[in-house]
Amino acid sequence: MMMSATRRAQQGATLIVGLIMLVLLTLVVTSAFMLSSGNLKSVGNMQFRDEAIAAANVAIEQIISSDFTTLPVSSTIPVDIDQDGTNDYTVNVMTPVCVQAVSISTSVATLSGVTSGVPSTIDYNTVWDIEARVSSTNTGAAVTIWQGVRKRLTQTQYAASACV
Repeated sequence: MMMSATRRAQQGATLIVGLIMLVLLTLVVTSAFMLSSGNLKSVGNMQFRDEAIAAANVAIEQIISSDFTTLPVSSTIPVDIDQDGTNDYTVNVMTPVCVQAVSISTSVATLSGVTSGVPSTIDYNTVWDIEARVSSTNTGAAVTIWQGVRKRLTQTQYAASACV
């Protein structure tokens, strides 16, 4: 009769230990899930930021490819990063600003290989600051990029530029 009383006491303790282990296992799984979902959000935000930077670079390249020195204006450029036919980002490129202009002499020797040392033209090394602000209504990503650009201008181009 003594054995059956001891067995009954042990059966209750096993149930409580089992329940405690299940609760601990549930807490571990829940915390692992919360940590992984937080990391996933962080990685997603970094991807949206990198896409916004890429969109800004695309817009700046479009501006640099044009003759932006003659009449610099601000412009809004839609960018489709994933090439699916819908614009993912809107890039507002501010008016390019001429920061510096330095005149340089170009001799005939550097152009044709003939050594004369006589300056034939005066060119200008100009430095421009281009600011691009990116925003996306889909992801909420917003980035501002500043790009410095050096552009060599002839004397005629310099006279017609906004650097004068």
